[in-house]
Amino acid sequence: MVLLYKVWKRLITYVRKTEEQEISNLTGLELKGVFPLVKINNTQNNLRELLSPEKLQQSLEEWTKNNDSLSIKISDRQLDENIYDLLGNTALKIEVVQAVMQRLVASKDFRPVLLFQRLEDFYRRWCEGVFIDAAPSENLPQKKMLQLQAQNIAIGLRQVDINTGLNVLILLLELHRYAQERDDLKAQIVFYPSGRRHKDNFFTSQLLRVINYSDAIEIGNFCSVVGEFLQGSNFSGAYLGDANLTGVNFSAANLNAANLGDANLSGANLSGANLRCTDLSSANLSGANLAGADLYRADLSHADLSSANLSGADLSHANLSSANLRDAELSSSYLSHAILFAANLSDANLNSANLSYADLCRADLSGTNLNHADLRGSNLSDTILFSTNLRNAILIAADLSYAKLNGAKLNGANLRSAILLGADLGGVDLTDVILNEADLSGVVLNEADLSGADISDAILFGTDLSYANLSSANLSGSNLSGAILSGADLSYTNLSYAILGGADLSDANLEKVTWNENLEWEDVRGLDKAVNVPEALKQQLGLV
Repeated sequence: MVLLYKVWKRLITYVRKTEEQEISNLTGLELKGVFPLVKINNTQNNLRELLSPEKLQQSLEEWTKNNDSLSIKISDRQLDENIYDLLGNTALKIEVVQAVMQRLVASKDFRPVLLFQRLEDFYRRWCEGVFIDAAPSENLPQKKMLQLQAQNIAIGLRQVDINTGLNVLILLLELHRYAQERDDLKAQIVFYPSGRRHKDNFFTSQLLRVINYSDAIEIGNFCSVVGEFLQGSNFSGAYLGDANLTGVNFSAANLNAANLGDANLSGANLSGANLRCTDLSSANLSGANLAGADLYRADLSHADLSSANLSGADLSHANLSSANLRDAELSSSYLSHAILFAANLSDANLNSANLSYADLCRADLSGTNLNHADLRGSNLSDTILFSTNLRNAILIAADLSYAKLNGAKLNGANLRSAILLGADLGGVDLTDVILNEADLSGVVLNEADLSGADISDAILFGTDLSYANLSSANLSGSNLSGAILSGADLSYTNLSYAILGGADLSDANLEKVTWNENLEWEDVRGLDKAVNVPEALKQQLGLV
C-alpha cells in the first residue's frame, strides 16, 4: 500500500508537470478553447512573482518594520490583506521556504520574534474562520478570489483561504524550527500548531480541523502541501484521531501524549520522534520510519506496523497487543516489559533486540530473527515460533510452555531456568544450548540435536528424548524420571547425580557415558537393550 501511494504521488506530479508544459506551449486561441477561465501568461508570471524568495523576504521584513513614531508601520488589517494578497494564490514549496529563511537569517532587518507573533495571531484567527466568515465587504479570501478571477485565473474561495492559512502555517513551522536551535530564541518562539494544552483541555483539536478543512478540496491536500515541513515541530497533546497523515515528515517531532488513534501514517517519517504515551491504537503505520523513536508506554494495540522501520526504537512498556509487525525492522530495539499479546511478528527482524519481561503470549513469531535477542523473563507461552532464529538468544527464566518451536534454531541459546512445559521441540537444533535448571517436563524433544548442551539440574520428568542427539551433553543432577531416551545418543554424556528412575533407555548409545555412585537407576527400562554400555556400569548394575 505504501509503495502504491508513492507511485501514485509521482504519477500525479508527472501529469501536472506535463500539463503545465503542454499549456505553456499552446497559443492564446488554443488555450481559450481548452481553459476559457485561465490566461496562462498571467498565471505563470503571478506564480513566479509569488514564489520569488526575494519578494517573500521583503514582505516578511516589511511586516515588522516601525514607522517614524516607532510603532509598527503596517497595521493588523493591512497585514491581513497583505498576507492574503501574497500567499493566497498557490502553496509554498520547500526550496522557496529554505531560500527565504537563508536570506532572512543573513539580513539585518530580520525580526523573528515580532514576525512570529504577528503570523501566529493571524494563524489563530484563520483557524477560527474569522476571515472566510467575514461580511462580503470585509471578506479577504473573497477579495483575493475576485482579483484572481479578474485576471482570468480560475480559483475558488476555499482554495484561496486554504492556500493562505497553510502557507502561514509553513512559515510558523520554519520560524519555530529556526528558533529552537538558538539559545536566545528558543524560549520566545514556541509554536503549537494544534494549540496549547491546559488543565481543562488535555487534547487540542485545532490541527485536526485544519487537516480536514484542507482535505475538503482534495484528499491528501494537507499532506501534499505541509507534510514536508512538520519535522521537529511540537504536537504534544494534539488530537489527530482518524487524520490523514500519509507520508508526512514527523522526524524529531514532539508528539508526546498525542492521540493518533486510527490515523493513517503509512509511509510517514517518525524517526527520532517523541511518541511517549501516545495513542496510536489501530493506526496505519505500514512502511513508516520509526527508527530511534521514543514510544515508551505508547498504545499501539491493533496498529498496522507491517514493514515499518523500528530499529533502535524505545518500545518499553508499550502496548502492542494484536499489532501487525510482519516484516518489520526491529533490530536493537528496546521492548522490555512491552505487551505483545497475540501480535504478528512473523518474518520480523529483532536481531539483538531487548524483549526482557515482555508478554509475547500467543504471538506469531514464525520466521522471526531473534538472534542474540534478550528474552529473559519473557512470556512466550503458546507462542508460534516455527522456523524462528533464536541462536544465542537469552531466554533465562522465560516461559515457553506449550510454545510451537518446530524448525526453530536455538543453538547457543541460554534457557537456564526456562519453563518449557508441553512445548514441542521435536527436530529443533539445540546444539550448545544452556538448559540448566530448566523445566522440560513432558516436552517433545525427539530427534532434537542437544549435543554439547548444558541440561544440568533440569527437570525432564516424562520428557520425550527418543533418538535425540545428547552427545557430550551435561545432564548432571537432572531429573529424568520416566523420560523416554530410546535410541538417544548419550555418548560422552555426563549423568552424574542424575535421576533416571523409570526412564526408557532402549537402544540408547551409552558409549563413554559419565556417571557416579549417586546416579539413581531404579526401575530403568531397556538398559539390557542399550548399546555401548561401559563394562564398569554393567558390573555396578549387575548386568554381567
